[in-house]
Amino acid sequence: MEQYLTVNVVTPNGLVFDHHATMVVAITTNGELGILVNHAPIVAPLEIDEVRVKRIDSENHVNWVAVNGGIIEVRDNVVTIIADSAERARDIDISRAERAKQRAEETIEQAKQTSDIDEQQRAEVALHRAINRINVSKHR
Repeated sequence: MEQYLTVNVVTPNGLVFDHHATMVVAITTNGELGILVNHAPIVAPLEIDEVRVKRIDSENHVNWVAVNGGIIEVRDNVVTIIADSAERARDIDISRAERAKQRAEETIEQAKQTSDIDEQQRAEVALHRAINRINVSKHR
């Protein structure tokens, strides 16, 4: 009997990703986490970064998902990622992500000039999210 992982990525807007996989790689706050079939149960916080999902249908079929933080839970060969927002590489609007990056960079500069640390930190998170989306979109 062939075993596999069931991978679900869920956001407040609903299910973003639902497929079977042989491997999942995610970036947690403690570093990179690789998950294979029969992985021990775990719950971990995620960074704003990409998640790689190696699908079962082909050795070379990899899906990329831009995840903006959240948590990952692994239990009984089910990998569940719950995030505020997430997008598959194929669904990312690159021009929108580029505009978000530019806005964030401008906001960071303005916040530095006015010494608005809170605004600067929010803009840095927005910049990180935009860069993540741009990077993941390159894996189409």
